[in-house]
Amino acid sequence: RGSLPGLSANVLTQRLEALEEAGIMRRRRLAPPASVQVYELTDWGREAEPIICGLGRWAARSPLHDPTLPLSPVSLILSLRTMFDATKAAGVDVTLGLRFGEEVFTARVRNGALFADRGAPSAPDATVTGRADAFAGFIYGFRDLETLEGEGALAVEGDRAAVGRFASIWDLPPKAIG
Repeated sequence: RGSLPGLSANVLTQRLEALEEAGIMRRRRLAPPASVQVYELTDWGREAEPIICGLGRWAARSPLHDPTLPLSPVSLILSLRTMFDATKAAGVDVTLGLRFGEEVFTARVRNGALFADRGAPSAPDATVTGRADAFAGFIYGFRDLETLEGEGALAVEGDRAAVGRFASIWDLPPKAIG
């Protein structure tokens, strides 16, 4: 819920229940010591990812889309999945740890494929700490890393060249012309 600002607990519950009833998600309880309820996509629900990513790429082409607006950590990870270009990623092998406040992710590019999900990598090439929207600005090419570091928006620990290789494979699509 913390990744969905402005969404009430009641509305979130209603949406999750509807997705569960439709067979897109399932609810389960994590083993102790966590013992919390979580939702996960069903296999059928996962099949929608290419469709959702296609809609995301289409929406990013809107002349009204402003890529400099604030972005949550979860939205950044979804953006990485959406804008991933396997052709540009050919030959790139890099693993980053991404820390945005309390949120921690692994982003790995290898053999033209992307893995991006929650949790810290065991042996990253580099770890980037800071604001998700600042990292988005860097990887999509409208902010440079040195400026963001100087502003305190990002910090890099480890192989800076690996962070550069990671950033080199992402582009926002061109804006649609009316």
